[in-house]
Amino acid sequence: MCRNITTLRGLEPPATSDEVTAAARQYVRKVGGVQSTSGRTEAHVERAVARIAEATADLLAELPPRRQPPSTVPPLRRHCPPRSLST
Repeated sequence: MCRNITTLRGLEPPATSDEVTAAARQYVRKVGGVQSTSGRTEAHVERAVARIAEATADLLAELPPRRQPPSTVPPLRRHCPPRSLST
C-alpha cells in the first residue's frame, strides 16, 4: 500500500471513476488499518469506499482548475512494463 494518496485534481484527461474509487479505497484501507477484507469487514469497507468516492467526485467537480498539473501520475495511469517469465 502506498503511503501517499495520489492527487487527482488537475489531471488531463480528468480523473476517471476508477481512479476516484481507487483513491477512496486506499484512504479507507489506510485509516481503517485494513489491508484485506474479511466477511466481518467487507460490507463496512465497501460502504465507506462508495461514500468517500462520491464525496471525492463532488469535491473534484467543485474545485477550480489547477494552474499546474499534479507532480505525480496516478497508479492506474502508470505504464508498467510486462514481467518476463523465467523458464
